[in-house]
Amino acid sequence: MRLLFLGDIVGRSGREAVHDELPGLKQSLALDFIVVNAENAAGGFGLTQDICDDLFRAGVDVITSGNHIWDQKQSHSYIADELRVLRPINYPKSAPGRGYGMYQSKAGHRVLVVNAMARVFMEPLEDPFAAIGNVLDEAPVGTDVDFALVDFHGEATSEKMAMGHFVDGRATLCVGTHSHIPTADAQILDGGTAYQTDAGMCGDYNSVIGMDPQEPLQRFTKKISSGRFVPAQGPATLCGVLVESDDRTGLATSIEPVRVGGRLKQTVPA
Repeated sequence: MRLLFLGDIVGRSGREAVHDELPGLKQSLALDFIVVNAENAAGGFGLTQDICDDLFRAGVDVITSGNHIWDQKQSHSYIADELRVLRPINYPKSAPGRGYGMYQSKAGHRVLVVNAMARVFMEPLEDPFAAIGNVLDEAPVGTDVDFALVDFHGEATSEKMAMGHFVDGRATLCVGTHSHIPTADAQILDGGTAYQTDAGMCGDYNSVIGMDPQEPLQRFTKKISSGRFVPAQGPATLCGVLVESDDRTGLATSIEPVRVGGRLKQTVPA
């Protein structure tokens, strides 16, 4: 099967890029399933029910998130009830929502999506390695599921790379989010797991990780806050990865970066 994963959607510019580009990509790339991280979709902080509904209408099958999942308070009850929206699995069990789900593509593929948050330079949550390992062990790829995706939301490249090796052979794709910059290390690990340290963001790259540069520069140069971070509003680049898997084993046969629109060099797989 063919799955497209898109990195963190940042603000209106990122949402518009996904809305405009995704229907065409779904057809041209013959996509079976689409997952996006949308934790920054609502003005750069959190997400709302209306935004999620728009993404589902655009063709998104599952939405993952990260540390900004709780920023929009009105979305808490929605996250608790919407099975297609995930929050990191290693939040306390009392938190609304869920950290993984089993889904089915229109062609009948069984798709497991797991969302977890790293701990280096992040919040001191429960062990993501144990949490992810338990889920993958309970639903082995190639037998119980046809495709297993891990969205690992974190700062440190070392922790993300360690997670890739930890799930190698047990997941189809392990991809990092949160740092908003697409890394150049798309690869298939020795055990057959497709990996990229960070998928990048769907947002305006004439920015500081998606935000208008003025306020970040103020804080870096003067150590003084003069206001809120505001998402940059220029043309967005849609960034992610396309992964194709072997329907027999559930492991990856290819991984290709995807960059469409905006300022970055374009790359769209055949």
